[in-house]
Amino acid sequence: MTREVVLDTETTGTDPKEGHRVLEVAAIEVVNMLPTGRHYRTLIDPERDIPSDSSRIHGFTSADVEGAPRFADVAQALLDFIGDAPIVAHNAPFDFMHLNAELSRVGMAPLPESRMVDTLVLAKRRFPGMPNSLDALCRRFEIDLSERTTHNALLDVRLLAKVYLELNGGRQQGLGLGGAGGGIPLPTEARRARNARPIEPPAERLAAHAEFLTKLKDPLWSREG
Repeated sequence: MTREVVLDTETTGTDPKEGHRVLEVAAIEVVNMLPTGRHYRTLIDPERDIPSDSSRIHGFTSADVEGAPRFADVAQALLDFIGDAPIVAHNAPFDFMHLNAELSRVGMAPLPESRMVDTLVLAKRRFPGMPNSLDALCRRFEIDLSERTTHNALLDVRLLAKVYLELNGGRQQGLGLGGAGGGIPLPTEARRARNARPIEPPAERLAAHAEFLTKLKDPLWSREG
């Protein structure tokens, strides 16, 4: 079983060295590249204004984060959810840069780059020279984008989880299709609960088979084990 976390952040701007901060973080758990339903998401008070240029991208204004917790208040809960799993993100260095700047501010260890899985890099390898934004990849893989009017982090990670699955070969038909989750394998207990169905051929087929064996010299089927 392979556990990974698909993560996205929204920020007040592009560079934490210029004072820009994280204002939303969302992450979902995937096991064997399929979402389990577990997720973590929070708005964060960036402790500064949100420029209008950024608001046009993600849709958040200063009023939306009024009263939200500060990063220091949510850092441990976020790290607990991530655990020691690899972290999947689109243009992952951007998210790691901002999260590590926030972790540094509160005196916590940074996320190591060795845990980074960058879907933008994966997409460029598979589709060199083509548009590889999250929107472009969703359209290429025919993933529904109708709800994506802004860059909401929780919606983005749900879309990215589908893209990540497709970048790794997609859901293979005929494998693990037993549950209502559309591709999530049945639990072991459910498989064990199935009753065996012995196949009993009709009498005429058995007679025809016996007659066929009489025409063979020392057939294996007639030997006693």
